[in-house]
Amino acid sequence: MQSEYLTQKHLSGFEHYKYSSIDTSPISVYIMHPFWNKVVELVPKSVAPNVLTFVGFLFTAGACLLLSIYDYHFYANSTDFPQYPTIPRWVYLVTAVSIFIAYTLDGIDGKQARRTNTSGPLGELFDHGLDSWTAVLIPTCLYSLFGRTDYSVPPLRFYYICWNVFVTFYMSHWEKYNTGVLFLPWGYDLSMLGTTGVFLFTYFYGHECWKFNVFGDFSTGHCLELLFYLSSILTSIPIVLYNIYVSYRDKTGKMRSFTEANRPLVPLVALMFICALWVYNSPSNIIAKDPRAFYLFTGTVFSNICCRLIVAQMSGVTCDLWNWLLGPTLLCVGVAMLFPSQSLELVLLYSLWALSMVAHIHYGSTVVRQMCRHFRINCFKIRKPHLTNGSHKD
Repeated sequence: MQSEYLTQKHLSGFEHYKYSSIDTSPISVYIMHPFWNKVVELVPKSVAPNVLTFVGFLFTAGACLLLSIYDYHFYANSTDFPQYPTIPRWVYLVTAVSIFIAYTLDGIDGKQARRTNTSGPLGELFDHGLDSWTAVLIPTCLYSLFGRTDYSVPPLRFYYICWNVFVTFYMSHWEKYNTGVLFLPWGYDLSMLGTTGVFLFTYFYGHECWKFNVFGDFSTGHCLELLFYLSSILTSIPIVLYNIYVSYRDKTGKMRSFTEANRPLVPLVALMFICALWVYNSPSNIIAKDPRAFYLFTGTVFSNICCRLIVAQMSGVTCDLWNWLLGPTLLCVGVAMLFPSQSLELVLLYSLWALSMVAHIHYGSTVVRQMCRHFRINCFKIRKPHLTNGSHKD
């Protein structure tokens, strides 16, 4: 892995970057922003906005880790497997509180940046980069509520749900890559509040409350699945495509060629294809053997691809056509199919998961250090009145 990821062209592009976003979500505008305006006043001005962003991410990651400890294989809430102990109710309460705190901190980091006069590109990159990682953490947490058997969906179908979240998140940043404006999706606020409410409801009434069919054989787990798909089909992807169309029609966007405009989609589609190749040709049904590892491995590689798109979009450079983590992934898929072995396949999966984690953390920390060095700032400290830090929700 290289020691520096940002070129001088990247850094020069960041110098001229200006954040532009549009948030029309009624929940965000009329409910959450007034709430966040009150909450941010409780935060000392000595606290850097990136501290709020990072602490919020740690709350989400902590909730996922907690559920991993009590329900690693997603069997705890499946009545078909009584040998697996159920998840203690207090875990649901901790998860609900953690996700709401993370959501709140994500909502006030930008406001804190403006209070402290520290808005700028680093904070936005830091914020959206961590958000891209939580795109797999929160759905994985939700899967524990329903389990993988009765009244739910099997691991493969939940993997589709994860990909639905990935694509929805990525499309928003692909949209900004072409329009120059981040149109904040309505589904974000609804999903965060909904997830908090679902875990809180489970704390009071137990996971058994979700064990029923809504009509016929259509269960609550199937309802969750349908809700994820409808949210992207109705409120995200069509709007993204329309906004891009309008930017070309009115000549308000970047006006890239067709090839350049769609360039960011190549590594995402490649990851989707390679993972599908593995899932459907796995000798030992890897997605069923360890779904959590497969979800988190895929989500980490996705986050790395997404972060590189965000860097390209903010700095005004051409997006990468390929992500180097796809190479080892494709190699491992080939080895798994050529030498069928359950133990070997799991070793390959865990190795890829570890490699992607180390590579992604190295990439993120190196990019942050480079930007701090270039702008002469500290990521987690406020030292001057005119620092360059930043936000997500404006």
